[in-house]
Amino acid sequence: MYNDDDLRSAVDAGIFSEEAAAAFRHHLAGRTAAAATAPAGSPDEENFRLVTGFNDIFVVIACALLLVAIAWIVAAVSSIGAGLVATSAVSWGLAEFFTRRRHLALPSIFLLLTFAACLFAGSATFLPEGVAGLTVSAAITAAATWFHWRRFRVPISVAAGAGALVGGVIALLVLAIPALENGLPLLMIAAGLAVFALAMRWDSTDTLRQTGRSDVAFWLHLLAAPLIVHPVFTTLGIYGGRGSLAQTATVAVLYLMIALVSLAIDRRALMVSALAYVLYAFSSLFKTFGMVSIGFALTGLAVGSALLLLSAFWQQSRAAVLRYFPESLQSRLPPSR
Repeated sequence: MYNDDDLRSAVDAGIFSEEAAAAFRHHLAGRTAAAATAPAGSPDEENFRLVTGFNDIFVVIACALLLVAIAWIVAAVSSIGAGLVATSAVSWGLAEFFTRRRHLALPSIFLLLTFAACLFAGSATFLPEGVAGLTVSAAITAAATWFHWRRFRVPISVAAGAGALVGGVIALLVLAIPALENGLPLLMIAAGLAVFALAMRWDSTDTLRQTGRSDVAFWLHLLAAPLIVHPVFTTLGIYGGRGSLAQTATVAVLYLMIALVSLAIDRRALMVSALAYVLYAFSSLFKTFGMVSIGFALTGLAVGSALLLLSAFWQQSRAAVLRYFPESLQSRLPPSR
């Protein structure tokens, strides 16, 4: 079965033109749409490419050893910043082979993250300390990841660039208006909602989850989830050490709302991001009532059972939720099966 990476490789090799590849994708999308309307269909498991084989793991280990060695040697003869920038440059060079030519999934993700992280940290060492320097470093990283995306089309590149851009914008706002530092949770929520909207935009262009656009949306959802969930739950004082019944009930209601949103968009990242807060809130409640030794075990039993039940009946639950959505909105979401 052909996938988007195979077509991209064929285009790079000159076997197909871009127009022919686009027409072939359109043809396959039409056939997939027809199959999706059939009565029987396999549930959507939110697939994304991570490992194509053990060779991916082997290559990542080798790349890690090489990059650590380069950073160490350059830092020893020059500076830590120079070592980090050199590591970023070598990561790009390795991507020219393992990403652009070999299309290895896990090494591509690893090399992109190494490229972006080392560039951010390395450029920050050459800039003034403080918020201003971090803002410039974030802007450089965001621009570099955009060029990386244009060159290699690694799905996580968009999320990495968005993350750098979000950090840079928040830092710039705090630098311009210092009073906003007290409103960081609200800034994070606003940034998370913006990334979430971008993820939904990518998702809406591939509701059948058949192309790399769905992978881009997956990583964006993974970035948006903690940006939205973390400030909401920390504002409630979840880690205050006191597990009250009212606080736990609030957490449960919020998690139920998150679950409904996750069902509607057919993405589980929001639920995973909020899971730690739910576990902590219920464990604290059990401890309040004197069940210190088995509080976490009881919480894991209840929450784990509920999540497994939801997983088993995910598509049926989605169908029940989508029933209340207008047709215009349902057309932008993955179809229920």
